[in-house]
Amino acid sequence: MKEIVRRSTRRIYLGDLPIGGAAPISIQSMLSVKTSDLEAASRQIRELVSAGCDIIRMSVMDLDDAKAIRELKKVSEAPLVADIHFDYRLALASISHGIDGLRINPGNIGKVEGVQALVAAAKERRIPIRIGVNSGSLPTELIQKYGVSAKAMVEAAMGHVRILEDLNYQEIKISVKASSLPLVLESYRKLSQLCDYPLHLGVTEAGTMLRGSIKSAIALGILLEEGIGDTIRVSLTADPVKEIAVAKEILVSLSLKNGLSIISCPTCGRTRIDLIRLTEEVEKALAEYADIPLSIAVMGCAVNGPGEAREADFGIAGGNNEGLLFAKGEIIRKVPENQLVNELVAMVRDYIGSM
Repeated sequence: MKEIVRRSTRRIYLGDLPIGGAAPISIQSMLSVKTSDLEAASRQIRELVSAGCDIIRMSVMDLDDAKAIRELKKVSEAPLVADIHFDYRLALASISHGIDGLRINPGNIGKVEGVQALVAAAKERRIPIRIGVNSGSLPTELIQKYGVSAKAMVEAAMGHVRILEDLNYQEIKISVKASSLPLVLESYRKLSQLCDYPLHLGVTEAGTMLRGSIKSAIALGILLEEGIGDTIRVSLTADPVKEIAVAKEILVSLSLKNGLSIISCPTCGRTRIDLIRLTEEVEKALAEYADIPLSIAVMGCAVNGPGEAREADFGIAGGNNEGLLFAKGEIIRKVPENQLVNELVAMVRDYIGSM
């Protein structure tokens, strides 16, 4: 697999987390509960961080949400980003309560004096601002001029960028999201040619677990392979924790992140073991090692066993109510089906313990 050459971008920091400038690609998600509900928000933050989330965004819709940031900062090991629309005063309140980053569009945030006050406060604490353009909320004049198109998306984004640049502020990250995959691809490609700010990738309103995962994997996978993107979010109509698992799989599959890779073959008429159950059990048993760079194969038969999975670090090849354990294509021993998962997991744990 050829090495992906990433687009050169300037570096910004969300708290202590570097973004852009060849920093590792970060995974983001968003709280699905009200920010001022401290118990629910704290619980979800812990779940997201535990799953491997690098950046957590939250809606700030009123002053109670802004005030909650101070307490949530005590809970979160990941930087927090306030998502704010139309009211610069909520951005100022979020900054005063310790937020690490903002997601706003300065052209929609209120009067000029408010934007100036917001930028001055952000500059004092070096708080990055993400400009987030969505196809569903483009300005009317741009739709009349270009229709809902990549030109309109990019012009909207760069218009917001110029407001911040005119105020001598360049701690900026940009996203141009849509639910249409061709529009997402064209918008990010155009934008990447016009500026060197870090880009946040995502497909907005992607859908439920299956549909949203597929749409996100296609769009994000293509853009990341082209070297575009510094942070990502897989937006699902599902528990936000599930977004992290999909995002990590995308990055690991592209070799943009170290992590556990589980290879499994489709079932067929040759299979004589419960391959689906075994694979699910292996995934669950090895979930704690998600960040360890190992490949594990769970194969249904000898045909698709050590041969096709020769490069896997460890694996199973099914037989008739039994299976082979193998490592790097070499057969280790034959094991009854009901012992396969335990034996495989024990081998993996012994190896990790010796690393």
